[in-house]
Amino acid sequence: MASKISVSPFWNLPISTQKTQLLPQFPLLQQFPSSSRVISSKVKVNCQRYISVSAAVTEESQTSPPSSSSTASSSKVVLVVGGSGGVGQIVVASLLDRNVKLRLILRDPEKATTLFGEHDEEKFQVWKGDTRSPTGIDPSVFEGVTHVICCTGTTAFPSRRWDGDNTPERVDWEGVRNLVSALPKSLKRIVLVSSIGVTKFNELPWSIMNIFGVLKYKKMGEDFVRNSGLPFTIIRAGRLTDGPYTSYDLNTLLQATAGERRAVLIGQGDKLVGEVSRLVVAEACIQALDIDFTEGQTYEINSIAGDGPGTDTLKWQELFRASHSN
Repeated sequence: MASKISVSPFWNLPISTQKTQLLPQFPLLQQFPSSSRVISSKVKVNCQRYISVSAAVTEESQTSPPSSSSTASSSKVVLVVGGSGGVGQIVVASLLDRNVKLRLILRDPEKATTLFGEHDEEKFQVWKGDTRSPTGIDPSVFEGVTHVICCTGTTAFPSRRWDGDNTPERVDWEGVRNLVSALPKSLKRIVLVSSIGVTKFNELPWSIMNIFGVLKYKKMGEDFVRNSGLPFTIIRAGRLTDGPYTSYDLNTLLQATAGERRAVLIGQGDKLVGEVSRLVVAEACIQALDIDFTEGQTYEINSIAGDGPGTDTLKWQELFRASHSN
């Protein structure tokens, strides 16, 4: 897929606040129907007309430039699954801004051009696929992939997003299982976005959110990743704020805000309760790819009042490391 994107570094953009709610919400699913065809050098939209979108992404820190360790090497290839969802859009735009070679699996690949513009195929490839089916992904998509970020998800309660059998069982359990089963053993890291509360789905208030099984199936997905033998990191997000960015217009990212809640709280043991900016979750996933000691670890993440780490890898290392001693 060929294209160009203009992505403003999100550490330069403005931030504001959102109101905390009591119960957690969960990442929204972007569904992937079955197919095994790679999209060629460009995605064509509206009768041969190519769409180019200039996008901008915001983040917590307005002053922190990306650290040199965040810059991808030429050998790094990241596959993003769930890239048209709220967290996924930010992950994709941020990786593109870092000049990371990127692959994307989508049910409707034309959405990638609408969302992210046109890019050279060497840098950005979009494949059509569906993780819900064991045969829904062409194995060729994994050739050369070094890292995977999986940020698929669906709503906790029945909604339009359940249309087409996009239930928690199909997405958070079967979809994760099918994806992980297909990944090459040479993979350097898979980062899975999950949810706080997955170990407490029989306890209030989590049992309310789990009426239709979303927490149970997320936990099953987590366990499959842990037992896969692949190097992994699991990021359990609190209630998601700032978005969701599912309008298929990245200009809405300019309005993404975190207000005074730019600081990041990371814990382990499923003890955190609170909310987290999608901007923070996306950055945590990207940072975890290259921080060695996050391998084999599960983290919970919230946004709190204060200054955030932005894209500073050293600050993220300190945050992840501090959670190990708590």
